[in-house]
Parts: sequence; structure tokens; C-alpha cells
Amino acid sequence: MNRRHHAITLLEAAEGSPTLASLAARARDAGDRLAAVQDLIPPEMRPGIQAGPAEGDVWCMLVYGSAAAAKLRQLAPMLQSRLKSRGWEVATIRIKVQSRR
Repeated sequence: MNRRHHAITLLEAAEGSPTLASLAARARDAGDRLAAVQDLIPPEMRPGIQAGPAEGDVWCMLVYGSAAAAKLRQLAPMLQSRLKSRGWEVATIRIKVQSRR
């Protein structure tokens, strides 16, 4: 039996698999949310913040350090307002502190 394997791009793989397509769409949505609020976050904090998953009306943001997490909690009402004005229904922003490795 002689099989020929051909390389496919990640985009082609995602389009061919409903599970991967869903995952790619969720990652894109999370990135779009972060991009929408990026300018509300102090520039020195931006490198330490990542977009996390959104489930229903809850969006998660991942942050390095408890001080940055506390600042994000203060900014949460503004972030929510921005997201709502851009069409996302966000009732809660969950902030998870990540440890650096």
C-alpha cells in the first residue's frame, strides 16, 4: 500500500474539521475582544495580558502578576462597556493570574 501524504495549512485543517474550526473561531473571537480593549489598558501592562476564552456572557483575561490583576479589576467596568459598545454581550470579566515559568 503506497500512501502519499501532502502537507496542508493550518487553515485548511481547521476548515476540514468542525472541532478545529470551532476552536479557531473561539481563539479569533478572544483575540478580537482583547484588541477592542487594548487601548484602555496601560501600555506597560499590555505585554503581560492574554485573551482567554469566552463562555456565554463571561470573558476570561489571563494576566501575569497580582498587581496587574488588581489594576485590571479596576478597569473591568470600562472594558465591559467598550466590549458592549462593539457588540459583545459581556456581563462578567474573569481575571486569572498566571505564573511565569
